[in-house]
Amino acid sequence: MLNGLWLGFFLVAAVSALAQWLIGGNAGIFASMVESIFAMAKLSVEVMVLLFGTLTLWLGFLKIAEKAGIVEWLAKVLGPLFARLMPEVPPGHPALGLITMNFAANGLGLDNAATPIGLKAMRALQELNPSSTTASNAQILFLVLNASSLTLLPVTIFMYRAQQGATDPTLVFLPILLATSVSTLVGLLSVAVMQRLRLWDPVVLAYLVPGALLLGGFMAFLGTLSAAALASLSSILGNLTLFGVIVLFLIIGALKRVKVYEAFVEGAKEGFDVAKSLLPYLVAMLVAVGVLRASGALELALDGIRHAVGWMGLDSRFVDGLPTALVKPFSGSAARAMLIETMQAHGVDSFPALVAATIQGSTETTFYVLAVYFGAVGIQRVRHAVGCALLAELSGVIAAIFVCYWFFA
Repeated sequence: MLNGLWLGFFLVAAVSALAQWLIGGNAGIFASMVESIFAMAKLSVEVMVLLFGTLTLWLGFLKIAEKAGIVEWLAKVLGPLFARLMPEVPPGHPALGLITMNFAANGLGLDNAATPIGLKAMRALQELNPSSTTASNAQILFLVLNASSLTLLPVTIFMYRAQQGATDPTLVFLPILLATSVSTLVGLLSVAVMQRLRLWDPVVLAYLVPGALLLGGFMAFLGTLSAAALASLSSILGNLTLFGVIVLFLIIGALKRVKVYEAFVEGAKEGFDVAKSLLPYLVAMLVAVGVLRASGALELALDGIRHAVGWMGLDSRFVDGLPTALVKPFSGSAARAMLIETMQAHGVDSFPALVAATIQGSTETTFYVLAVYFGAVGIQRVRHAVGCALLAELSGVIAAIFVCYWFFA
């Protein structure tokens, strides 16, 4: 999948450049493409320097949370809910703790760090699966919720924005929170319909109704604020939440007599290992996206979408942020490259860049996640997993666009 996508970027760029040379006599297009290759390779290394620090930092704190029993406590708190949503998983089964840890890593925006934990969860769920080739209901629900990308604290998005010079990297905190809530809710409801889950069960309602009321009340409150006040509130809450989580982990760790420094270093080493494996992929995708942009092919495709949107009488400013959404279902590294390239091309705090950042934080690499997670346990028949996951993904993109117009337009 990634091989075809990467090769496709280069082939489309080559055809576009050749057409411009033969038809328009634009021989300089080739020099621009070569220049873009080296510029994007340099940018990849610059981005990775900060990414090393971010993943190392947050996996260090996550290890403290794990040793302090916070993750285990979350598993117990969510246990009654999972017992209803995943009735085939016995109470106290290791899969529940791993699922919780995976959601915690995703919630902190550590998408790459969440993958190893998610694979362990899938293997644990496969032990309970009566079929060796057909996905169980529990596996489908886990993957759809995983693909809906519930991100409560998108630290990697903050990092990318900081690296590109944003005056306030956390500006997109609330837009991502709202958009990812929509995608997760749609994912849950779609699976519930297909699996006939009893969402009206009193225990399930005890979890979902308060959350829905809090989110609805919060959105009603946001509706009373001006655009400037919304942006300011998003910044304040983003920074407070980020710092509050760090302090909370440290305090609980100290009270539980965890050797917080040693635990942090242990987790940080894992973060370093995860981060260093990303550089080749980031270089490959950023170079391909840079060539695609320099060839004019990307802009040509966006112009087509822009004209279609204008023909329908809609505002088209969001279109320049769509490249991230178009490749996100297939590749996280390609979407990351598109996001960074959009920031570079339009400015880190431009409307397209804010849309792209919100989309990146509220959607997931659906096909990649399904291929890797199901492939790791030998599942061949995925049943309704693809349809439900794509519906959640589409809902997240649409919600991200609407929320950005609400906050930033």
